[in-house]
Amino acid sequence: MLAALVWLTIFQQARRVSFAGGEGIVKSFKSENGTWTNMVKMKLGWMPALGRIGAETMVLFDEADLRAA
Repeated sequence: MLAALVWLTIFQQARRVSFAGGEGIVKSFKSENGTWTNMVKMKLGWMPALGRIGAETMVLFDEADLRAA
């Protein structure tokens, strides 16, 4: 008989999280090699003089690097 283990992520979509250097909101997540990888959209600060370019506010984090905010 095979036992199936279901591993659930701690952080679901739209969950506010913090990490070393900032805060953000989980936009998506997926399981890779036995760990969860989360795409986090960081809070926007002041508009830089050169403006913003694309998705520079999206960062990938392993679940172990995040804390609930």
